Amino acid sequence: MSTKSRLLQLLEQEKGNYLSGERLAEKLQVSRTAIWKAIQSLRQEGYAIQAVTNKGYALDKSNDVLCVKEILSGLECSEAVVQVFREIPSTSLVMKKMALEGRLPHGSVVVANEQTQGKGRKGREFYSPKDSGLYLSVLLYPEKTVKESLELTAEAAVAVCRAVEICCGISLKIKWVNDLYLEEKKVCGILTEAVTDFETGEIEFVVVGIGLNLRPPEKGFPEDIQKKAGAILKAGEFVDRNKLTATIVNELLKETGKKGIPQEFIVRNLVPGRTICIVQGSSRRRVKAKEILPDGRLRIYNEQDEEELLSGAEVSLEL
Repeated sequence: MSTKSRLLQLLEQEKGNYLSGERLAEKLQVSRTAIWKAIQSLRQEGYAIQAVTNKGYALDKSNDVLCVKEILSGLECSEAVVQVFREIPSTSLVMKKMALEGRLPHGSVVVANEQTQGKGRKGREFYSPKDSGLYLSVLLYPEKTVKESLELTAEAAVAVCRAVEICCGISLKIKWVNDLYLEEKKVCGILTEAVTDFETGEIEFVVVGIGLNLRPPEKGFPEDIQKKAGAILKAGEFVDRNKLTATIVNELLKETGKKGIPQEFIVRNLVPGRTICIVQGSSRRRVKAKEILPDGRLRIYNEQDEEELLSGAEVSLEL
């Protein structure tokens, strides 16, 4: 392990506390000049390291740099491959490319600080500005059929909700079928994409893309999503994104190893009992959402008071 990596490990262990250059040099058995050079290198990578005369160096408690080693240290799946990018067009595009080029381990993840072409449903863009969110894609080899793909989306939604509660102490709601909400604002989008074998119809692998708004963007949300987009934290609040990434992957692997729709997906859902809009192309129709069935389908009553069962559709809470 390099001097820089070992230094970062020490600073992480004592985050917020000052360590003298002399003490650091002694612990790492290098010169104080080597410590200074490693500090400068870490700062260039984006680490917020404070330096005070006669006190030494301290990693700021709000330090929020995504780091492969930090994510790996929190993963329960030791074989997973982790890739971190400062800026990337789309984590899902990169993960699919990597998976097609060679078999990666189950649970491998691509994480980015910013996406320039983040993917949403129906080919739409998912706004992914730098430093304010967590954007990741996880590779899975699920023992499920294409007909059971709704289970994967439901399991991913539950996994993210649990991870946010563990790391942030905040409880989110699920909007059928793949969005997470906090106080009537969308804070997370989930896009599950499967690559299948045309001959057998079986799933070869699945990429679960997750876009999580942690804090409001510095310049605010774009005008077209201002009314419906929100964030988990307030401006100036922080969460350890490395720990959150690892926790999401851990919870996702636990859930996708099970069969059926998680009961938690049904309990957390904010759609049943509401009047909603079903969006199909340019048309919108107003319906009453009754309940989510054990298989994940949504029971609705249309404008003629006729019952319908939906296994997938775009749902809007805006009437």
